[in-house]
Amino acid sequence: MDDGKIVDLFLQRDETAISLAQDKYGAKLKRIAFGALGDEGFAEECVNDALLAAWNRIPPNRPYDYLFAYLGRITRCIAINRAEKERAAKRSAPQTELTRELEECLPSSADVQNEVESRALGNALNAFLEGLPEEKRNVFIRRYWFFDSAERIGELTGRSAGAVKMQLSRLRGEPKKYLEKEGFEV
Repeated sequence: MDDGKIVDLFLQRDETAISLAQDKYGAKLKRIAFGALGDEGFAEECVNDALLAAWNRIPPNRPYDYLFAYLGRITRCIAINRAEKERAAKRSAPQTELTRELEECLPSSADVQNEVESRALGNALNAFLEGLPEEKRNVFIRRYWFFDSAERIGELTGRSAGAVKMQLSRLRGEPKKYLEKEGFEV
């Protein structure tokens, strides 16, 4: 079913919107949550929580043209929050490695003083990503947005995990240089 029709069902408070969104995007959303959590059960719970959150947020939001991105962002935030809770309890989480990797190339939240600077940083990162060749951009986003492993990215791109790791290693330095050139302290 078309995303616009699903959003219309959400706006009409028709509960079939949840099941249609689950049918259309459930597997992709679960993959996002699983990448952050590494646990099938927790990933399923995050997807269910995300669909409930979407039910509560639509209206007033009307994500006609970007329903998957909207649901993906909600799922990702819920999964990261859940992983942080788990990490606090267990002192480990799958995204710890990703956090360490990105610490080298992105400013910390303490360096971003207010909302204007946060938006400027977001705009600069978007410009950086848009300037990358499509293959590099896809690898970067698969790793740091979808939490895919180097092995999974290798499967998707037809390359070895080692080649993907090397490319990611080289890519991590590029946002730092770009942001410094744009006037951000990294």
